[in-house]
Amino acid sequence: MVTFVAQSDAVEQAWVSAACGGDVHAFNALVEHYQTLVYNLAYRTLSDPDDAADATQEAFFSAYRSIGSFRGGSFKSWLLRIAVNACYDLLRKRQRRPTDSLDALLAQPGGEPALPDPAAGPEPIALTAETAAVIQAGLARLPPDMRLAVVLCDVQSSSYEEAAQALDVPIGTVKSRLSRGRAQLREYLQRQGELPGRAQRP
Repeated sequence: MVTFVAQSDAVEQAWVSAACGGDVHAFNALVEHYQTLVYNLAYRTLSDPDDAADATQEAFFSAYRSIGSFRGGSFKSWLLRIAVNACYDLLRKRQRRPTDSLDALLAQPGGEPALPDPAAGPEPIALTAETAAVIQAGLARLPPDMRLAVVLCDVQSSSYEEAAQALDVPIGTVKSRLSRGRAQLREYLQRQGELPGRAQRP
């Protein structure tokens, strides 16, 4: 596993170096490698597949335009910071929009509706879809800064350091936003019956 990770890192570094030198094929390899990660971040932040696709496209356009200025470090964190900024831009443009539809909340990354395994039977499928919708609705109700901290750390399993670089804030700020975001999300899920209340816990 360690050898595989090291090889993967070396390949990525080669792509980054070539892309910084203007190699379009190398940049396209980076796009293929990171497009799902960037889309997932945008979708969980924006709760709309079309907006997430727009933010993803804009993030990669911006990355392509500015990759010549990349000065090393974590390419992933650098790219996620660009994606975060693209999400913030879309959130500002969406202020006058109505509440997202249930169809958007039920959509999965990639723009496809949630389709649990039919073998699970109708009741588990319905519960899975409902739970996914409630969680996404809870994320959508968080302030954007808390939402992004929760998505980066809890959904995408980024480290505090990676999240801090992506959000361009100190690690302490990430931890504070994450703590408050988790608390608000937990309260929302409890109100929706997705988590037991404090009094119900042993």
